[in-house]
Amino acid sequence: MIILMPDILVLAEIHEDKDLTKPSIQILKTARNLANQIGGNLISVLIGSDLNAAKAKEQFSHCGVDKAILVDNALLANYNSEIYTKLFIKIIKEQNPDFIFGVNSLVGMDLFPAASFHTNGDLIMDCTEIHLDGSILTVSKTMYSNKVIVKVKFDDKRKPKLATFRPNSLMPKDVSPKSTEVITEKPNIDQSSVKQKIKEVIKSKSKEVPLTEAGIIISGGRAMGNRDHYKILFETAEVLGAAVGASRAAVDSGYAPHSMQVGQTGKTVSPQLYIACGISGAIQHFAGMGSSKVIVAINKDPNAPIFKKCDYGIVDDLFKVVPVLKEELCKLLGKECTAAKS
Repeated sequence: MIILMPDILVLAEIHEDKDLTKPSIQILKTARNLANQIGGNLISVLIGSDLNAAKAKEQFSHCGVDKAILVDNALLANYNSEIYTKLFIKIIKEQNPDFIFGVNSLVGMDLFPAASFHTNGDLIMDCTEIHLDGSILTVSKTMYSNKVIVKVKFDDKRKPKLATFRPNSLMPKDVSPKSTEVITEKPNIDQSSVKQKIKEVIKSKSKEVPLTEAGIIISGGRAMGNRDHYKILFETAEVLGAAVGASRAAVDSGYAPHSMQVGQTGKTVSPQLYIACGISGAIQHFAGMGSSKVIVAINKDPNAPIFKKCDYGIVDDLFKVVPVLKEELCKLLGKECTAAKS
């Protein structure tokens, strides 16, 4: 009698330099630990163009991946929902995994509902925790703008079970490297049959840490007053190696671009440290950063709602506090305080 062990498949994502993203590494290591529990294999899929097999093998090896499938084609340089979906579904049906995990990124939020539909698998998105007891999969996620945390148990009889995870929410244990088997596939893509056409891709000029991957975020609200005042946040962020965010009120006021917006209609983040400067703490903003491990609030209004949700609060003018904070951080970290480049 042959007993088939359950396999876990992870859709990995990479940066422009072809390095695995931090959230992908977190999910891969989490999946490796789960695979060890159930005696299964960990398979990873990477879709893109001009993929470096040697680099991929090294990085996947450190994440404990048994088999990595690289789907490589020049037409995959830019994300195309129609093409990526077909390729992802094809890999899933070929590998027939029990569990499929991915990052709750723009790509994951697009691909996983399609994968759930085509495989008739159960899907839970934007999860923050995971537990696997035998084949019983349970995940946690926040709901109602982070007001509650719910635990959802998958139907053990249904396969596959799909889940996406909020970046920085998983803190996996270290894993032992594996001798990863790398398989490169070069699919033929009939461009003339693709209905969705990409006319132009406008890339950000910023080289800062992406908000969703940042371990530390310092954000400003409407109290920043204008776009130029964000300079003090960027200077402080440079000292900390942090990313800079903004509330919707600040974005709507023209102080920051939408790409910096944190909240219900912006990015959802889970950093180790979130510093809110001049942000009142409306529920819409809290929905995007409520899962931060430590929240520090700086606001001169002692009645601001943010003080009911933060771990540490400073009641004072942010323009007095932040420069002092930067100076003290420079001393603590042994750095020279210089103005950030504009």
